[in-house]
Amino acid sequence: MNPSIRGNTEILQAVHETASDLHRGGLIDAERMQHYDLLCLSPIPSYDSEQIRSLRQRFHMSQAVLARLLNTSLSAVQQWEEGEKHPSGPSQKLLNLLERKGLDALL
Repeated sequence: MNPSIRGNTEILQAVHETASDLHRGGLIDAERMQHYDLLCLSPIPSYDSEQIRSLRQRFHMSQAVLARLLNTSLSAVQQWEEGEKHPSGPSQKLLNLLERKGLDALL
């Protein structure tokens, strides 16, 4: 990992931890805490056709099984893998979860 990215992540974690402590202590309201939550979340990467195919093959899944797992259509997965379309936000988030945590996280 790039040192500057790692440093930013560590800073954001510290900011979020401090804000959480202040929220628990009643010094930050829930609305303000949501702003810190959004600020400190890591961005979800986008997945190109090769990454989606590779991820699917890594877990030995057919396109139909991946579609079912992501609660999308078979044609959507086919279009992603052909590069005709790209996954939407919720599908990207689930693909990221699959990549980071494995199949058990989605079952």
